[in-house]
Amino acid sequence: MAGLRDAVTYGELIVTALRRFPDRVAFRQDGRELTYRETADLLARWITLFTERGLEPGEGVGILSPNRPEVWLGQSASLMAGGRYTALHPLGSLDDHRYACDEAELRFLLVDPAYAERAARLLESSRTVEAVFTFGPADVGEDLARLVAAVTPAPLTAGPHGPDDIAWLLYTGGTTGVPKAAMLPERAIAQLVLSVLAGWDLPSEMRYLACAPISHAAGMLTTPTLLRGGTVILQRGFDPGAWLAAVASERVTLSLLVPTMIYAVLDHPALGGTDLSSLQTVMYGASPMSPARMAEALERIGPVFCQLYGQTECGGLATALWRAEHDRGNLQRLTSCGKPIPGVRIAIRDDDGRPVPDGQPGEICVQGPSVMLGYWKRPKETAAALADDGWYKSGDVAWADEDGYLFVVDRAKDMIISGGENIYTSEVENAVFQHPDVLEVAVFGIPNKDFGEMVHAEVVIKPGTSVTSDEIVAVCRKHIGGYKVPRSVVVRSEPLPKSGAGKILKRNLRDPYWKGKERRVN
Repeated sequence: MAGLRDAVTYGELIVTALRRFPDRVAFRQDGRELTYRETADLLARWITLFTERGLEPGEGVGILSPNRPEVWLGQSASLMAGGRYTALHPLGSLDDHRYACDEAELRFLLVDPAYAERAARLLESSRTVEAVFTFGPADVGEDLARLVAAVTPAPLTAGPHGPDDIAWLLYTGGTTGVPKAAMLPERAIAQLVLSVLAGWDLPSEMRYLACAPISHAAGMLTTPTLLRGGTVILQRGFDPGAWLAAVASERVTLSLLVPTMIYAVLDHPALGGTDLSSLQTVMYGASPMSPARMAEALERIGPVFCQLYGQTECGGLATALWRAEHDRGNLQRLTSCGKPIPGVRIAIRDDDGRPVPDGQPGEICVQGPSVMLGYWKRPKETAAALADDGWYKSGDVAWADEDGYLFVVDRAKDMIISGGENIYTSEVENAVFQHPDVLEVAVFGIPNKDFGEMVHAEVVIKPGTSVTSDEIVAVCRKHIGGYKVPRSVVVRSEPLPKSGAGKILKRNLRDPYWKGKERRVN
């Protein structure tokens, strides 16, 4: 139980948000509205239901759903009932989801009816999932709407969590061949909310259009919007035409897009005829943005863009490049990820942990209350990521200019960011190795104008065999989510280049694709 001198918890911020403006609209989607009062009542009912169904302190609740108000309710109720929340990616494979359920020890699974078949298979095959609750009638589990209607709710409170109790257990992927889950305590999520409000360049009146999954990064703006008395307008997924129409009809002031979404909006024929006069801020991040296309966006959409940079391990918080700092005449500045935001400390360090001078590359390190406790069940990976003095080592290489702007130039960690999604290469390589005739494989990112980077595989096959690139792709689709599957494959007979220690030299393979580019991220 939180004491009087403890840090504020995320649950307490939720209670504060829902009590301030009871008659305003908190959520709107497809003609359905929930006021703050109605949202608070539903949340209290969900918490009571989870408690009555025996959710114990520290137990896991997973969510698999496109955007809808129930996603936020499930996130919030799970931790306010004493449990913890884990997101299942809507694009993930059955193997992805089953691994997360079992490794994170998820007891309850909350799903949209569109995922009823997947939920049934997880309920059957997972070692830990005991109950499935659905956001509406389905052929599996129990309908949450029917259940909570019959509940007599207890008064809405922040719940039993203290600042260091795990609130979110979120998978980030990893270079060890299997995904890792960052343990984010209540204090980290509370700091996330407060730092977003203080450190992102947000409009004063918040009508937030969420089209990216609020179960993931887009959810960083949900509770801040509610604390400001705004409305969260939800779309089940991203469609550039639907996004444009909603901005105009809902008089949207705020949205969050990944670069590939911005490219799609710029290329949509309706852009020129759409009234975007209400739009004040478009947050963007998750992958680097083409400076030329950002200059185009500033000209055609307006000076509304604010870049965010962060990682799950530090609560998504690190730096921001505000609207006024986006100068379309300065392409160099447009490659910056901005300056540190309030609530975190940033340092650029060398391999020995010492700060480097301005202009010199080093690893971005982050310290502050938003930093994770560590990786779930992975003490070795935790020790490698968290220095003894509490600094999180991001694996991203950057340099800072004399004005304090950071510029990411490469990744120390073996990761691809394609269309705003983190893809860890060893996981893809393990999928490629499911083909019996594969001898060696190296997976890395190569430039792509639509996705920033795309997944590329160099595959060596066994002597005397014949394997096509289509066969490699087909094998991958059976084992990993579609967004992780290689978009290009080179099948080769000669061995991959290796160091004296026998390590595959991916840089030698990758360099020709990035020739002539200043950054090895795109």
